[in-house]
Amino acid sequence: MSTSSESKIYCPSLTEYKRREARVVNIGDLPLGGHHPIRVQSMTTVDTMDTMGSVEETLRMVAAGCEYVRITAPSMKEAQNLLEIKKELRKRGCNVPLIADIHFTPNAAELAARIVEKVRVNPGNYVDKKKFQTIEYTDAEYQGEIERIRERFRPLVQICKQYGTAMRIGTNHGSLSDRILSRYGDTPLGMVESALEFLRICEDENYYDVVLSMKASNTQVMVQAYRLLVQKLDAEGLQPYPLHLGVTEAGEAEDGRIKSAVGIGTLLEDGLGDTVRVSLTEPPEAEAPVARMLIDRYTNRAAEAKPILGLINNEELIINNGSKNGAAETEELRINSSLLIINSQIPIDPYQYHRRPTHEVLNIGGTNVPRVLADISRLPQVEYNDLRCVGHLYSAFLDKFQMNDLGADYIYTGQRPIPFMLPNGLKELVDYSAWLDGGQRADHFPVLTQSEYAVAAAKHSEANFVFHNLDSLTSAAIDQLRADKTAVVILYTDNAHAMPEIRRAFFRLLNLGVTNPVIINRQYPDQAPEQTQLYAATDVGGLLLDGLGDGVVLSTEKLPDADQQTWLARLDALNQLSFGILQAARTRMSKTEYISCPSCGRTLFDLPETTAMIRRRTDHLKGVKIGIMGCIVNGPGEMADADYGYVGVGRGKIALYRGQEVIKKSVPEEAAVDELINLIREDGRWVEPVAVEEPVGV
Repeated sequence: MSTSSESKIYCPSLTEYKRREARVVNIGDLPLGGHHPIRVQSMTTVDTMDTMGSVEETLRMVAAGCEYVRITAPSMKEAQNLLEIKKELRKRGCNVPLIADIHFTPNAAELAARIVEKVRVNPGNYVDKKKFQTIEYTDAEYQGEIERIRERFRPLVQICKQYGTAMRIGTNHGSLSDRILSRYGDTPLGMVESALEFLRICEDENYYDVVLSMKASNTQVMVQAYRLLVQKLDAEGLQPYPLHLGVTEAGEAEDGRIKSAVGIGTLLEDGLGDTVRVSLTEPPEAEAPVARMLIDRYTNRAAEAKPILGLINNEELIINNGSKNGAAETEELRINSSLLIINSQIPIDPYQYHRRPTHEVLNIGGTNVPRVLADISRLPQVEYNDLRCVGHLYSAFLDKFQMNDLGADYIYTGQRPIPFMLPNGLKELVDYSAWLDGGQRADHFPVLTQSEYAVAAAKHSEANFVFHNLDSLTSAAIDQLRADKTAVVILYTDNAHAMPEIRRAFFRLLNLGVTNPVIINRQYPDQAPEQTQLYAATDVGGLLLDGLGDGVVLSTEKLPDADQQTWLARLDALNQLSFGILQAARTRMSKTEYISCPSCGRTLFDLPETTAMIRRRTDHLKGVKIGIMGCIVNGPGEMADADYGYVGVGRGKIALYRGQEVIKKSVPEEAAVDELINLIREDGRWVEPVAVEEPVGV
């Protein structure tokens, strides 16, 4: 794949908020794309043959904020019943556009297209059947396969055109066809080509009421695929079709929300996306408020964000002066108070994960996983038990600490160093003045402002942490960092358009050859915890997906009159959030990951209840990925991203997978969780949960 600067452009701006202007697609009376608001949608979970149940659930979803409602139609009978559901909704005064979700059954799609406002087809299984076979094609043979698809897909396109029905061509990473996998591999490019094969047929038929999606449970794959899709549309001169955003099988509760925000939020930051579905293993009415909270952040973004220093046509531009040693030197020209740097460089590949090259300081940077720094400087006092909020658990009985899998690597205590010996492995950062006043202790690492660092006579011999933002990364500061192998940058911003400004700072460090590790610092106002959760996952997760960042520190404004317990609860939440973001971005695995679908009318067991039960029994298995699928529609393919799979195959019957391989085909539901644990045990990946002593008074 080409990685020239031109091929790296996938959004209107990498460094300021500009929403991509998509083609307008009318879906019922609610248009999508163009300058219309970003829309919210979700999907029913009731059996489609339960007309009244589907209607009642739809009404709850609309009341919660859903603007489009998707309903599964796995066969002709469900497709036909969409008419009864629609009639009852219209009778009750609900005109929400309905979307039929189709897998495997073209005849059901052709019927549904005559009834509802939009149909969704999955190009991975609309024509092809998945047998996990590798097939060698000549170009002529592959073109013959495209013609076969055309003959089977063309009737649906013509019906949609005749009835004014919109269509979503929705690629799913877990259900790529054998044909696509054989030709392109299990890659974002394969996902994009899977959709484009169908889209080209639509354009050949002069049908343009199309929405596109590139869903995956792996956020890296998902973001890369959407970016590549936009770039390919532009490169081929195709219409700028609207995008439906979603992280599929995101899971439940906090993990599901964090994972969704990492994927969806990253793309929204880049101005991509015209409609959003947050896929949670919860009742569908719980999804819309999360989607709305993600979307609302961008309603006034362009007006709120300050201009980012050094922006000329989206890119950093560099002058090569031809120095004798061959290294590029940089001349900075200030024109109208803007930093102009000449010769286009986008120093990352937005379609593949590559971590920014850094040297190691302590255990930060290099090949180390990103580290978590916890800011506890605002705690009124710190005792042994208080370190529980950052994952270090003190046992009075044993008189020692235990660290759980979410134990912070560093704590920042500001002006008040901890008065007791810290648990093994936990390192302490203090303000530079406190470090000097405390005798420059070897086990304390100083945190300096940029102005302090510029003139500091005394520094720690191993590590010095320096606050920087984009404005402070001047030529002199860059030179000082490059010459100091002990410096770790703590990179922050106060710009509402935070993630792109920090990304711009990373571009500067990359283009100028600075290899010091960087910890991403985000501080949030006193706002709803749900907002902080989604905003931090977006701001930090989007950078991590591009390989930018060697650690994270999250903090909030000082709370007026907050007591010790309030602060401990908030610090505990921020610590868990930090680890959750690293896991969702696939950069540090610290707990079990659940790839669980959000349920729909095809689901063959109670997904929320079953997911909660599996989580209770397995949530101590660090790094193990367990897929929990309500039916087989994406099951085997989705297992490609999971170590083990629990998939409904019939009422009361479960199939258990190891990767993509089915191990047990028809396990009674009441025994399936035990059998899943036995399978993990057989592979030597099971460990017994460790009981943790609760501190006195908790």
